Amino acid sequence: MTAKAGGILCLNAGSSSLKFAVYEHKAAAAGGDESRLVAGAVERIGLKEGRFRLNDGDAAATETAGDYPDHATAVHAVFDALERRGLSALDAVGHRLVHGGAEHTAPERVNARLLEALRGLVPLAPLHLPSELSVMEAVTARFPALPQVACFDTAFHHRMPELARRLPLPRTLWDAGIRRYGFHGLSYEYIVWRLGPAARGRTIIAHLGNGASMAAVRDGMPVDTTMGLTPAGGFMMGTRSGDLDPGIAIYLLRGKSYDADRLERLVNNESGLLGVSGSSPDMKTLLERRDREPAAAQAVSMFCYQLRKSIGAFAAALGGLDLLVFTGGIGERAAPVRWEACQGLEHLGLRLDPERNTAHADTVSRPDSRCMVRVIPTDEDLMIARHTLVALSSTSEPQTS
Repeated sequence: MTAKAGGILCLNAGSSSLKFAVYEHKAAAAGGDESRLVAGAVERIGLKEGRFRLNDGDAAATETAGDYPDHATAVHAVFDALERRGLSALDAVGHRLVHGGAEHTAPERVNARLLEALRGLVPLAPLHLPSELSVMEAVTARFPALPQVACFDTAFHHRMPELARRLPLPRTLWDAGIRRYGFHGLSYEYIVWRLGPAARGRTIIAHLGNGASMAAVRDGMPVDTTMGLTPAGGFMMGTRSGDLDPGIAIYLLRGKSYDADRLERLVNNESGLLGVSGSSPDMKTLLERRDREPAAAQAVSMFCYQLRKSIGAFAAALGGLDLLVFTGGIGERAAPVRWEACQGLEHLGLRLDPERNTAHADTVSRPDSRCMVRVIPTDEDLMIARHTLVALSSTSEPQTS
């Protein structure tokens, strides 16, 4: 089989999923969205009834059942599918890494030193980093000479003012790396690029999905963000609690016989929309049920209320608000959430157009709204492809050392 021109494979590993996309090398460098050749995902890794989705752009998307006991198996399934489509001549693989800690603030070539450093950061992102590390190791096992680049979700936020990054803790803990890192940075970076000159001014970007956060941006530069040391912080999410009174953790540890593992399950897997609704972490499902299930309605209302508070707080940090952007699965597709979250923010000059909002238009604010509100689909994969190309061109560092 004749292989097509080289491309950049982008891998985004979740705790039970592996999303992937291949970008044409030259087109990705030029920055065109049309440069994506294929995309897909392996879902339900380690669970029963795994699924493999693929969309190669020229044909209808396909979905097949499969057994994917671990991320390494999923990686090999991705490479097998790409080879069947003549995409075996890859130039590099770019990875989304949720956490880079204090030392890793720009994309880096993957080598033994970096992998060792990332293993030390696993306690800061236990839901994400183990699977991301196993994916990089699986790529190396199959193609030892194929260059790999790690792109860190925390990198976008490292330029925030120290006042926003510091936590009200002893200075020795700052020196130990305990600080606000922020996440979803690749998504925020893409939105800022898409906005172009419109990013000048005071902007809030709300990345809303199963994991959700918000960033305050002034003239394209990060000012503050909702998540903190780990992706569990901020406002409530699908299964994560978001910020809590730290006394709750102390009470549960001392008074309810919780240990660290039980506490971790509570804040990462059993809280948020799932915990409040008692039924589902999925916003679409809760919106469908809220007319007949009071707990589902309460979960949705709490989520929107916390969004509204965060918008107000970041408008204060920015000294006003010129633009609000919704992105991510919920931000792009849940019109009722956008509508409810923006109610009561008229004092910020923010007025939504109900028809435009229901239609998921690019601009969902009214013409007389002083603050423009937009809906922009994110593309983290494109940012990974670009960062990978830049990292490859700026260093000749070997893959192992």
